[in-house]
Amino acid sequence: MRLHRETRGDGERRVGFVHGLGADSASWRPLVDLLTATGSFTVTTVDLRGHGRSDRASRYRLEDFADDLVESLPPGLHSIVGHSLGGSVLVRAVGRLAPNRVIYLDPGFGLALPTVGLAGRLFWAVPPLTLGIAGARQARRCAPPSRLRLGGAHRHGAGPRRFDAKMATGVFHDVAFHPVPIGPPAVPSTIVLSDESPAVLPDAMAADLEREGWQIRRLRGVHHDMHLESPDRTFAAIEDLL
Repeated sequence: MRLHRETRGDGERRVGFVHGLGADSASWRPLVDLLTATGSFTVTTVDLRGHGRSDRASRYRLEDFADDLVESLPPGLHSIVGHSLGGSVLVRAVGRLAPNRVIYLDPGFGLALPTVGLAGRLFWAVPPLTLGIAGARQARRCAPPSRLRLGGAHRHGAGPRRFDAKMATGVFHDVAFHPVPIGPPAVPSTIVLSDESPAVLPDAMAADLEREGWQIRRLRGVHHDMHLESPDRTFAAIEDLL
């Protein structure tokens, strides 16, 4: 599927951005404004299938999202940034996109949800209920209130008309049962983690990836939607990589 995309700026360094579940390209606007104001960047954002102004689809598998990304992002990008679900998609496309570097913001590499044994069977028997309970538990651990997610539509006003909500359970299932394999990154890669990161990338998994050559950075005092909550700090954390 050819995705809706927008390009801003005319700088020498060409960067792509991939949003999270329930979001769209508009979620990057505060960060893109900072990049383009420098005059150094040309920035391309996309709306994933079922999001924003891209078409809805009959299925929403991670590999489908990744194929769309390869078809839609321009070639020869210096770097690509993926947030949450966008990270889950990007890691499956990066070998074909072949940027110089990839930056993952709280990527959905391995959800902290049960997948084996009796607990796994019970959890996924009624996922709308159990995912809601898991989200409520996550919210109680975080301030301001949050929810378990691979994106953050509520923070930037992406309403249901801009998001095909029927994809959510399938996406969570796909990520939970197909975590990113532990191994060296396909291209130089940096993961930036927020205070909420264990919900989408467990600490043990982050440590394993770091041992395999992934660079790990931590942005303390921010939540999952770091690029919306604190675009200036997020930009400062990744500017040297872009």
